[in-house]
Amino acid sequence: MASSYTVFSVAHDNDIAICTLNQPEAKNTMGPEFFSELPKVMAELGSDDSVHAIVLAASGDTFSAGLDLKTMGPKLFEGVANSPGLRANYLLKLIHELQDAVSSIEKCPKPVIAAIQGRCLGGGVDLIAACDIRVCANTAIFSIRETPMAIVADLGSLQRLPAIIGWGNAVEMALTGKDITAIEAQVMGLVTHVTEDAKSALATATQIAHSIAANPPLTVQGVKAVLTATRSMSVQQGLDYVATWNSGNLLSEDLAEAFNAFVQKRPPNFKGA
Repeated sequence: MASSYTVFSVAHDNDIAICTLNQPEAKNTMGPEFFSELPKVMAELGSDDSVHAIVLAASGDTFSAGLDLKTMGPKLFEGVANSPGLRANYLLKLIHELQDAVSSIEKCPKPVIAAIQGRCLGGGVDLIAACDIRVCANTAIFSIRETPMAIVADLGSLQRLPAIIGWGNAVEMALTGKDITAIEAQVMGLVTHVTEDAKSALATATQIAHSIAANPPLTVQGVKAVLTATRSMSVQQGLDYVATWNSGNLLSEDLAEAFNAFVQKRPPNFKGA
């Protein structure tokens, strides 16, 4: 049975799950409950064999305004006030916890497609950078807002964006903190589709998710795993990695089903086995 969440709502559409940030009155900012619930949602959906792909969406007119400064700001100044060493250790632990929460999207074995509308700022960019595919409405605005706030973005944007949008684009976006429009985001490769509104962005992301879910589940998970693992490898290291992966996974029943369906000219019936 699906768990109950405060920040997120989860709906199932056949073999995909739509996970929605559901605090529009707070501009879907990222507070303690967000960081607590996100890895739980990803773990639950990642282990659910009936879910083959996930759409990450948000309610309201803002995808996410980033870190909730009202609730998270004070946490940056907690710790042992008179001990710089202990405070530094406290901050290191806190940052690692927040990083792990965002990285749960990347570590989820199921592909995650972000459907973005309105502002996607600061931590919101960290969030979508951890997703596998990004779609946005033409209202979308992206910005790494940490730099003007005297913070080095530390939840994944600086590590993931160069591979997504290129080094120069990532450096300029991070150092300036400027707003990036939906069209600019598409040109640099941050998003693959720009739609006319939030509703059509969600529809496009859902359509992509269904297209992915129609493929053999273990193969889809393997593609994500190989792409993620080999991103920082040399070509030869990546080839060795995928060879090892396939040496085990080419034995799946779905491979035989794919061949039989092709020969028999019928739709395949993949079982994820």
